[in-house]
Amino acid sequence: MKITLATYLSLDGVMQAPGTPTEDTSGGFEHGGWQFPYADEELEIYTDRWFAEADAFLLGRRTYEIFAAYWPTVTDPDNVVASSLNTLPKYVVSTTLGRAEWHNTAIIGSDVLKEVAELRDRPGRELQIHGSGTLARTLLDHGMIDELRLWTYPVVLGSGMRLFEPGRTPTAMRLVETRPTGSGCVLSVYRPAGRPTYGDFSEEG
Repeated sequence: MKITLATYLSLDGVMQAPGTPTEDTSGGFEHGGWQFPYADEELEIYTDRWFAEADAFLLGRRTYEIFAAYWPTVTDPDNVVASSLNTLPKYVVSTTLGRAEWHNTAIIGSDVLKEVAELRDRPGRELQIHGSGTLARTLLDHGMIDELRLWTYPVVLGSGMRLFEPGRTPTAMRLVETRPTGSGCVLSVYRPAGRPTYGDFSEEG
């Protein structure tokens, strides 16, 4: 399966708590729900399209608990996101979660890279990560994410957890799709392209 990551980012790279004010206040974060004013029809169209490609989900504990508290309550069979999340296999990475009660969930508590590599080697379409910053950063550093789907919104927050924090493994990205939305968001789809290459403008004649 191809591992894909989808996440929402502010213009200054913050990914923390886009959905609601109380979603994640860790570190004293006060800007929860920052994505809401920019949600539009194009977000829904692309989200449904990508969720329809999922064969399984891989989530960090915090994102898993946020999803598990909400999506099982959505029972509309025409809701692509709810139907996918509520029926397909889910893998939650956590060393502290004792049990996972959401239907069809398994816990990965140790040997995370090995377990994820084995999932990646299974036949299928997409093993999707949504949010899950700590997990996403770890897998990015080890070259285990095949495609990044980044929604960048026209807002600067100034604080909060970022996807690309200092210390990340240097990686070149290849842009395969980009699209602005009516709300001012820019959707960018990237695929890792190995190590960055470097040059020197001063050497040009």
